[in-house]
Amino acid sequence: MSSTSKTELIAVLDVDTREEALRIVGKCGRCAWFKIGSQLFTRCGPEIVHSLRQLGKQVMLDLKFYDIPNTVAHAAKAAAALDAGLFTLHASGGRKMIRAAREAVEGSNTRILAVTILTSFNDAALREDLGLHETAAEAVPRLAQMAVEAGAHGIVCSPLEIEVVREAVGPEPLLVIPGIRPGWSSKDDQERIMTPAQAARAGANMVVVGRPILNHEDPAQAVELILEELNA
Repeated sequence: MSSTSKTELIAVLDVDTREEALRIVGKCGRCAWFKIGSQLFTRCGPEIVHSLRQLGKQVMLDLKFYDIPNTVAHAAKAAAALDAGLFTLHASGGRKMIRAAREAVEGSNTRILAVTILTSFNDAALREDLGLHETAAEAVPRLAQMAVEAGAHGIVCSPLEIEVVREAVGPEPLLVIPGIRPGWSSKDDQERIMTPAQAARAGANMVVVGRPILNHEDPAQAVELILEELNA
């Protein structure tokens, strides 16, 4: 998928049980993609990925792998064996780790997304906790470019980083964007947000949406409203 393709929607399954996850999937109508993160995967394991794939849904496995190259390569191969369409790893794991993951998924339909700097880190935390002598605005595009050069198919970044990341990695890599809030929804605890349409115009390939869908009285209607906005 290039940056000129239609922007796709990924709904978040941050719940505790297989039953609750499948109930949400069933209520989400035409949504084709769902994000399974550490919360659900730790409780339910690979079976929840199998369950969604059996329903014809695509899975973004958001476990943010970070380890020595050999270990991440085996994890990447396992993600591909599960037929996850996307999985995440930390760009800060470095070129060798990302390259090993890419080699492990070659020949499969699984694509790698690199996470640069977690949005919970501000510039002070990067400096004081991680010892990075650069701001997030400097670190994010640098890590994104390195990750793509090493073999990542795309990048996960905040809405406000779309422009600088796209400039760093070029038009082809996927940009997957959380922190999306439709105009009709609550901001909740999110500050650095965009609407689906704004993210699409900025160059997002996929947007990740959680509470605006899950908390809506009719999740299928929420999905339809977002898809209409993305396809306008």
